[in-house]
Amino acid sequence: MDIKKSKKASLEDKKFTYLLMGLCFVLSVCYVAFEWTEKEVAVYDVINDETFFEEEVDEIENTTQETPPPPPPPEVKAPEEIIIVENDEKVEEINIQSEDSQEDVEIAPPVEEKVEVEVEEDQTVFVIVETMPEFPGGQAELMKYLSNNVKYPVIAQENGIQGRVVCQFVVERDGSIANVEVVRSSNEASLDREAVRVIKSMPKWKPGKQRGKAVRVKYTVPVNFKLQ
Repeated sequence: MDIKKSKKASLEDKKFTYLLMGLCFVLSVCYVAFEWTEKEVAVYDVINDETFFEEEVDEIENTTQETPPPPPPPEVKAPEEIIIVENDEKVEEINIQSEDSQEDVEIAPPVEEKVEVEVEEDQTVFVIVETMPEFPGGQAELMKYLSNNVKYPVIAQENGIQGRVVCQFVVERDGSIANVEVVRSSNEASLDREAVRVIKSMPKWKPGKQRGKAVRVKYTVPVNFKLQ
C-alpha cells in the first residue's frame, strides 16, 4: 500500500528558500560585526595661556655674573742699601777722525788674480776614426822595421818553434805607443815577449784624427816568427 503525502505538507519545495534566507542573515551579521567600532571621546581642559605664562615669568629670577677681582700687583722689594762707587780710574782719550779730515787716503787698484783652469783631455780610445794612425813611411816601412828589429829567441830556434803573435796597442795624440798587450799568443812565452819588445821600441806614429783633432786610437799589428 503506497503512502500518499499532500503537496502542502511537503517541506522539500521550500528548502531552497530557507537556505537563501539563512545565508542572507549570516552575511548581514558578519557585515555588522566587521563595521562595528567603539569610538573614544577625549575631553581636554582649556588652560588660560596668559596666566600660565605670567606664572612662569614670575618664577624666573634675574641673575648677574660676578666678575672676580683683579690679582694684586707683585710686591717690589727695594734694595736695603744703595752703594755709590766713585770712579777715579783714568780713561785714555781716543781720537776719532771724521770722514771730513783733510788727509788723503790712497786706494790701491784691484789686483786681477789669474786663475788657471785645467782642461781635462778626453781619454776616449777610438777603434775607427776618419784618419787612422800611420807608421812613418806607411805599411811597407812598418813590415820592414819589424823584420829588421825582431830578434828570434834562441830557445825557440833550438826547439824549432814558429808562430804568430798578434799585439794590440794605443797610438796616443802625440804618436807615442802605449798599453801594448798580446791579444793572440803563439803559445810560446819567448815569442810573445819579443813581439811586445819590438812594438814598444817603435818610433812615434802619425796620430789618428777625428774631425781634424788628434785622438787616441787602438791599433793591432801581427808579428810573424819563421825559421829559414
